[in-house]
Amino acid sequence: MNMQSTESLSPAPIVIDQSAGQKKLHLALFISGLAVGGVERTMLALAHALAQRGHRVDLLVTKGQGFFEDAVSPLVRLIDLEPRWMRAPLIGGWSKRKRSLASAPAVASYLRSNRPDVLMAASHYVNLGAIWGRRLAATGTPLVIRQCTHLSHALTNTSWPTGRRPFLGWMVRRYFPEADAIVAVSNGVADDLAVVGSLPRQSIRTIYNPVVTPDLQARASAPVNHPWFAPGAPPVILGVGRLAAQKDFPTLIRAFAKVHALRPVRLMILGEGKKRRELEQLAESLGVLQDLALPGFEENPFAYMAHASVFALSSLYEGLPGVLIQAMACGCPVVSTDCPSGPMEILQNGLYGPLVPVGNDAELAIAIQTQLDAPRQPERLKARASEFSMDRAVDQHLEVLFQAFSGSGV
Repeated sequence: MNMQSTESLSPAPIVIDQSAGQKKLHLALFISGLAVGGVERTMLALAHALAQRGHRVDLLVTKGQGFFEDAVSPLVRLIDLEPRWMRAPLIGGWSKRKRSLASAPAVASYLRSNRPDVLMAASHYVNLGAIWGRRLAATGTPLVIRQCTHLSHALTNTSWPTGRRPFLGWMVRRYFPEADAIVAVSNGVADDLAVVGSLPRQSIRTIYNPVVTPDLQARASAPVNHPWFAPGAPPVILGVGRLAAQKDFPTLIRAFAKVHALRPVRLMILGEGKKRRELEQLAESLGVLQDLALPGFEENPFAYMAHASVFALSSLYEGLPGVLIQAMACGCPVVSTDCPSGPMEILQNGLYGPLVPVGNDAELAIAIQTQLDAPRQPERLKARASEFSMDRAVDQHLEVLFQAFSGSGV
């Protein structure tokens, strides 16, 4: 099942790179589904780029419907692993975590029928489904797993009465060593995984996400049809992300209120989520609701980044915050919490933008003020962001994929 790609994820011309002397692999990339999310966006872009290099790419999902359904590259074959029994009303309400863990039989069936050269999974629950699926298949398919988030925070980001997910840590320690290669999206994620998963640090390779895609600059130059970006309007502070607890937008709103008391300024947060009403109520209590905009999810946030005066990341934790890199690639001054993990690596200990303690709205307000008053250096920020390019990420992923394939004895 092939889906037509959208401009946002597969903008490049469909040109197959048949590099002489390099074997073309049959690759299976496994993600939870096609809902809005950073992992999904990244893997869709990576699948397209690998296919452009001439490799045969299957994209495995536990649910074939979602926001990114029309964003699957026409070069990529979409494999919906969702069995009929999962579509029953009770089962259909399961979270993507449960769907990923229950996917092992479908993964095994795919591996036996299609025999890809390498299977690569992304995100801890999907990784577990892939490991169990390969076990069931008994095909010996080389397996590469990617850890995309800070595992220690995933263990505690739960509604369980104990305050911790009771089995995730054990399952990671028990099964992750079965993978042929482990990739982390930042050194911070790799360090954390090594500790929580009791894995040798040298067994985990850091490969940054392919954040800066070839079309980013063209999309950043698109017009923004919002009156707040009209000439002469007050500066706009920009945040981007799900309206969820992890992103800690209350701290950003409190920091904004402090800056707002000193100068004309506005705050726009692109994204949607369960915390919308809570954020609006907070802004109203602080007297800044009239200068807060929550437009919802925006397919092209890059144009907003290019026009914003400051981009602010207020997260409690991350894996590798792509929006921070993308804002830099658009030439926008940035500030960030020094959360685990990614911002310190991206900003090189504050060299490219201030880092402030997590949850500290006073320090965040000072950092925003500093960036509003500082001269813009777009080319310097763009040069740093280029270190997170698609070409570099594809080269490094292929190196790991070929090593896994060669080590399998196939």
